[in-house]
Amino acid sequence: MAIRIIPVSPFDLVVFGGSGDLAQRKLLPALYHRFADGQFDEASRIVGISRREMSSEAYREIAERAIKKHVRAEERPTETVNRFLSCLDYLSHDVTKTDHWTKLGKKLAHKSERVRVFYLAVAPDLYGSICTGLGRAGLATPESRVVLEKPLGYDLASAEAINGVVGTVFNEGQIYRIDHYLGKETVQNLMALRFANALFEPLWNSAHVDHVQITVAESIGVEERAPYYDGSGALRDMIQNHMLQLLCLVAIEPPSSSSADALRDEKLKVLHALKPIQEDLVGERTVRGQYRAVEAGTLSIPGYIEEVGHPSVTETFVALKAEVANWRWAGVPFYLRTGKRMAKRVSEIVIQFRSIPHSMFESTAGRIASNRLVLRLQPDEAVKMFLMIKDPGPGGMRLRQVPLNLSFAETFGTRQPDAYERLLLDVVRGNQSLFMRRDEVAAAWRWVDPIRDHWERSSDSLQGYIGGTWGPSAAIALMERDHRSWHDDNG
Repeated sequence: MAIRIIPVSPFDLVVFGGSGDLAQRKLLPALYHRFADGQFDEASRIVGISRREMSSEAYREIAERAIKKHVRAEERPTETVNRFLSCLDYLSHDVTKTDHWTKLGKKLAHKSERVRVFYLAVAPDLYGSICTGLGRAGLATPESRVVLEKPLGYDLASAEAINGVVGTVFNEGQIYRIDHYLGKETVQNLMALRFANALFEPLWNSAHVDHVQITVAESIGVEERAPYYDGSGALRDMIQNHMLQLLCLVAIEPPSSSSADALRDEKLKVLHALKPIQEDLVGERTVRGQYRAVEAGTLSIPGYIEEVGHPSVTETFVALKAEVANWRWAGVPFYLRTGKRMAKRVSEIVIQFRSIPHSMFESTAGRIASNRLVLRLQPDEAVKMFLMIKDPGPGGMRLRQVPLNLSFAETFGTRQPDAYERLLLDVVRGNQSLFMRRDEVAAAWRWVDPIRDHWERSSDSLQGYIGGTWGPSAAIALMERDHRSWHDDNG
């Protein structure tokens, strides 16, 4: 089944941090794929900006290496790659120097009426100075958009300060706070499953759902992100943005339309309905951990402290129990779990339905497991519905649970676009549906900050776990106290 491609009008995309890791690993490959699929052509320009001195030709060589590394060989014919590289330009830029803003203005002056996207792939503490510079140089035109990478600040106060400065240059309709998880195909299909089918929505409530699990696990450590990660930790890096956004999409009421604000209004209601975890319950409802070194025979895996090179109480693992205090979800726990150096790389949402009220079958038929809907975000995007069926064959009724498996790769037979591909072109189109609004960011920080404050006052709450496992044993106990277990333990 072919993917429908809708071209966009020519645009200018300026990437601050254009030679950095994010640009090489995600942005440039994503833009190449959209170019190769015909969504834009050579009339558009992509300008990389960083403090590093180099020519535009040298920058194109960096981009070419990034494409060869992150794009499959059969998807990068030489002619297409060369055509894409012709769209690229480069400018060495120091945000503190006035003449550098003048140079950028001259580079963009040729067609000031076209859509102009400023992507800030830099540290959040530079957002304010860059936006201020754009404003003073007269580069923030009515058709301009600015993209802010997460994390937006390190707490509510810092996030509001950044939003305040950015908001003096760009209005809210021009600001795109990106969370790449919202661009994943399976996340989009969560909304399609709920709101384009009559099957699930009548069951999507506390009368039928026992609990919800959201897991984002990585098998690698912090690696090259160590300097950033040590000042952030899993709560700020994953829970405050990615995972609360996923929780919102599971829990929202049906929006009145597919417009950006209709969707974001409903997400904000969920964030406001999140029951605060009171200080005396933080120890009971949250688990924070840090992976330790593994030495077993020839196997040697460094621990977090070895990777960052100094003692640290930064958490690399968080599990917590959240509650949405409204009529639809009252009494339904939402279990969130994320960590580095875990047993495998997997991101998934599990909707665990309640058990049947009565079994008509003999005990010899076997145990009847509750239905379960699993949405796999990565590595292999899929939707699975676990159902009870009769085991084939004679000899009486024997029941077993099997999944109905919708694998996107198998069903659609084509490469699924990366999240950044969708989100970058949504910015160009002016579609803010998959981007966070300022009040969403603030509401998420208000819920997260008290947890962080409590942890900082009680550093003994940090628990070690062996790399390659599912985290501290306390995370298993978090669910076992409620007579439940994580989906990976169920097979």
